[in-house]
Amino acid sequence: MTFDELARYGGLASEAFLANETDGDAAARDALLDKMRGRLAAMRDSVERGLRSDAASRTGMVGWNAKGLNEADDLLDAPLLKRVQAYAMAVNEENARMGRIVAAPTAGSAGTLPGALLGVGDHLGLNDEALVLPLVTAAGVGEVISRTMFIAGASGGCGAEIGPSAAMAAAAVTELRGGHANAAVHAAALALMNTIGLVCDPVGGYVEVPCVSRNAFYSVHAVAAAQLALAGLESFIPADEVVGAMASVGRMLPPELRETGEGGVATTPTGLRIALQMAGDAPSGEH
Repeated sequence: MTFDELARYGGLASEAFLANETDGDAAARDALLDKMRGRLAAMRDSVERGLRSDAASRTGMVGWNAKGLNEADDLLDAPLLKRVQAYAMAVNEENARMGRIVAAPTAGSAGTLPGALLGVGDHLGLNDEALVLPLVTAAGVGEVISRTMFIAGASGGCGAEIGPSAAMAAAAVTELRGGHANAAVHAAALALMNTIGLVCDPVGGYVEVPCVSRNAFYSVHAVAAAQLALAGLESFIPADEVVGAMASVGRMLPPELRETGEGGVATTPTGLRIALQMAGDAPSGEH
C-alpha cells in the first residue's frame, strides 16, 4: 500500500491497514490488535518508569530530565505540551538506562510516538483501549516509509529515524481525534517534511544527547502536524513524494552526519571530551 492509495480510503487508516494485513481474517485481526495492546502496555510502562526515576544513564548525560519536567511548575500554562515532552523523554531516558522500551520505529526515536499518543490520550482523559487503533495506524505508516528508506540514522541521518517516528505519531493522533485516512496521510507528510536533512550526531556514540530532548521536541512537532491536518490543512507535496525526498536527502548526507559521531554536536569540545571520558581516556570527574 502506498500513501496515495491510503489517502483514497474512505474510512480510518487503521481499518485500511488491518484489512491489508489480515485479508479479512477475523482471528488474524484479533491477534494483531492484541499484539498492539501489548506494545501499548509496554509503552505505558516505560513512560511511567521514566517519570518516576532520576537515575543517571551510564554516561551521566541524561536520566533526570523527564522526572524534572513532569514535576516542574507549568509556568507557560501549557499542560499538553509539558505532558507530551515529559512522556517522550521518559521513554528515551529508560532506553539510556537500558530499560525495556518499544522501538517506535527505532530505540533512538522511541519516545516520539508514545509521547504524542499517550500524552494526548491522557490529556483528554481517554483510556488506553482508545489508543489501540491509532497505534495500528502508526505502525502502518512506519511500514510504508520503510519500503522506501532504511529507518536508521546510519542510512539517512536522524531524519530517517525521528522523521518516521514523527510521521507515525502525527497520523496516530490525527486518527485518535477522528481524522480519516486522508487526514492521517497529510499529517504524516507534514511531520516528515519538516525533519528532512536532520543529522544524526550522538555525543560519544550514545543515544542520549541530543536524542532524548530531540524526541521531546518532535513529539510536540507530531501533535502540531495532527492539529493542522485535523483543521483541513494539507501537505502541498504528496506523502509518497515526501518520503522519496527524505530518502534522497538522507543518502546525500556525508557519513560524518550519519550516526558516526564524527560531526554535529558530537564534535563540539564538550562532545569530544565526553567521548574520551567514556573511552577511558579522560578522568571520569572531568566536566
